[in-house]
Formats: sequence, structure tokens, C-alpha cells
Amino acid sequence: MGDDHQHHHGHEHGHHDHGHDHHHGIGGHHHAPASFGKAFAIGVVLNTIYVLAEAFWGIAAHSVALLADAGHNLGDVVGLLGAWLAAWLSHRAPSGQYTYGLRRSSILAALANAIILLVVTGGIAWEAIQRLITPEQAGGKTIVIVAIAGVFVNGITAWLFMAGRKGDLNIKAAFLHMASDTVLTLGVAAAGGIIMVTGWLWLDPAVSLVISIAIVIGTWSLLRDAVNLSMDAVPRGIDQAAVNGYLRALPGVTEVHDLHIWAMSTTETALTAHLVRIDADGDGDLLRRITCDMRARFGIGHATIQLETAEAARACELRPDHVV
Repeated sequence: MGDDHQHHHGHEHGHHDHGHDHHHGIGGHHHAPASFGKAFAIGVVLNTIYVLAEAFWGIAAHSVALLADAGHNLGDVVGLLGAWLAAWLSHRAPSGQYTYGLRRSSILAALANAIILLVVTGGIAWEAIQRLITPEQAGGKTIVIVAIAGVFVNGITAWLFMAGRKGDLNIKAAFLHMASDTVLTLGVAAAGGIIMVTGWLWLDPAVSLVISIAIVIGTWSLLRDAVNLSMDAVPRGIDQAAVNGYLRALPGVTEVHDLHIWAMSTTETALTAHLVRIDADGDGDLLRRITCDMRARFGIGHATIQLETAEAARACELRPDHVV
């Protein structure tokens, strides 16, 4: 943690805690490895090989379910690459132009992941509908073999990201893709087995539609969270009212205004607030207490607090609730 410091300007006192707790997830206290570089590398290689194999055998077996899953896995490869790049960029040091560094790239990667999944899923669903109208012969045995291979590829990749799924939306996106693929590919394998026994050609595109619906349902919360974070919403799991109540209950504090809580990245949360104090006695101890409590109680590792006297607060242009 960097050293805390205070700025004194007449009757106003500001404090900026430079401590960055990379182990606190958005809105929580979850611990995750600092880097998933090896997991990303293994995941990208495994899924790229599998996508090529699945697409080849999907065409050979005339299976829209396999092609649907291949398209979905291709989206996952692109998503993994984007998430990997974002994870690397988020560790870049701040610069004169990017004073927070490139941490926000992890939010953009999560958002891109969700959009890519939905776009790919739309194409899969459209093709499945066409096949329902005009069924084509599908090789059940090929579907089963390829799908079972996919269960292992997706399962291994999901396991690699399991440790960080609760602490980082970017890692959670990668984990959700792989975990959902594992379950859904089991469905494709089951469909192939049933086709072998019954000859029901309609089952192949029907499973594709089920996969598409499941992907949309599973991706919706990811899209919502990514959009919210990109719009500087209070991260999920952090109660803004509870933070406000905590600050108002501090000794000597008579008012809180200009309170903002937002995500700097998918793992770091920032806060700024103006606190009106009766007097300046014990300001240093109060500021240290606030920053420690923000980190421990709310998972907010980057807090900036400005202390004001009542006189300074009356002249503060950011005091009204509607002013940002």
C-alpha cells in the first residue's frame, strides 16, 4: 500500500489513499490470483484447436448443433483473447495521459465479450430455425464424439478460471463462457445419441435453439453488469446507502455530499466524498480510519475524502445533490 497523505487548503482538508487492493473484487472481499496469463494461454490454444475440429466435423456430419457450438466457441476464443489483453493492460502503470492506467480496459473486455456472445448466438438461432423448416441428415455418431471432446476442453478451461470467478467480472466472463459450454455441449452429445437411435433430424436444430436461449439467459447478467460498470454505476454488491450511512455516522461529521462510487476496473472500486466537520481536531486519524474501513467493510480500495468546515461547505459548488 502506498503512503497516505493529506492536503490542507485553508479550511478544507483533502485525503487521497493510494492503496490499491487488487485482491478485492467489485463489491466483495474475494481473493484471486493476480494473473491468469497461463490460464488464458492454455484456454486459447485448447479452444482454437477444438473450434477448428468441431467446424470441420460439423460440416462433414451436416450438424447445425456442432456448427452452432463451434460458432459459440469461436466467440469464446475471441473473448478469451480480449480478456487476456485487458488483464495485461490493467496492470500497466499510470501515465500523464492515462492517470488511472488502463485498468478500465477490463470493463470494456467484459462488455465486448457479452456483445460478441449475443451476436454469434443470433446467427446460430437463425440457422437453427432454417434447419427446423428444412431438416437435413446429421451424423449422430460424429456429433456424440466431437461433443464429448468439447466437454473436456471446455471443462478444463472453465476450471482454470474458477479461482477468480467471484472477484473479477473479466475473469467471471471467461469462466461463465467455458462453464456454460461444458453443460451445453453435453446437450449436443445427448442429441447426437438420440438421433442415432430414433433418426429424429429435427432434434439437432432444436438443441441449437435451446443452446441459443441458454446463452442469452446466461449472458444477460454479464451484459447488464458490464454496461453498468462502463456507465460508472455503483458496482454490484456495494450498498451506496450503507456507505453514505457509515460516513454520516462518523464522529464530528454533520453532512456528506458529492459522494460517488464507481469501478476503476473489474477488480477495483473508487470513492470520492466531501465530509463536513464541526472542527479539524483528529482529522488525520479520521481519514486513516475511513480508508481502512472502506477497504475492509465495503471492498473500496481507492478512497478520496475531502473534509470541509461548515463555512467551506456552504461555498462548495458540488454540494447540491443534482450537481456532478
